[in-house]
Amino acid sequence: MIKVIPLQREHWEDVRRIHAEGIETGMATFETEPASDWERWSEEHLEYCRLAAILEDRVVGWAALSPVSDRCVYGGVAEISIYIAADARGMGVGSELMQRLVDESEEHGVWTLQAGIFPENEPSITLHEKHGFRVVGRRERLGKLKGSWQDVLLLERRSERIGVD
Repeated sequence: MIKVIPLQREHWEDVRRIHAEGIETGMATFETEPASDWERWSEEHLEYCRLAAILEDRVVGWAALSPVSDRCVYGGVAEISIYIAADARGMGVGSELMQRLVDESEEHGVWTLQAGIFPENEPSITLHEKHGFRVVGRRERLGKLKGSWQDVLLLERRSERIGVD
């Protein structure tokens, strides 16, 4: 059974390893190396909604939110990161993490979650759509990855509870 718990500093090596596995696919991020240390990673992510998925006493996935802007008007908008260990993909880990992330983000007043996903990353697109995200645009030739231009789909999920008044 998959257990989702708050992600803590002691999970850092697993977070870094799983992020590196995602980078290796060439479909997860423009980053070419994971963060070098916990402090750097922690600075880039919000203090809340940091989650680790545990299966058989090991971390097999993680999710976290990043601010999209430091302007106060965007205080309820966050960008999602979700990564699943290579040997745990297709086992429901992403869905467990995503549902918990959605629930906790709303508890913290987040009304919009957004994600930038490479169009080739069909499993990630499917996961996001399953949890209420929709494609709102395509950013063409947004950046280069390993020398090739890469498009990015912009997906968002608006809360039906927060920010509706």
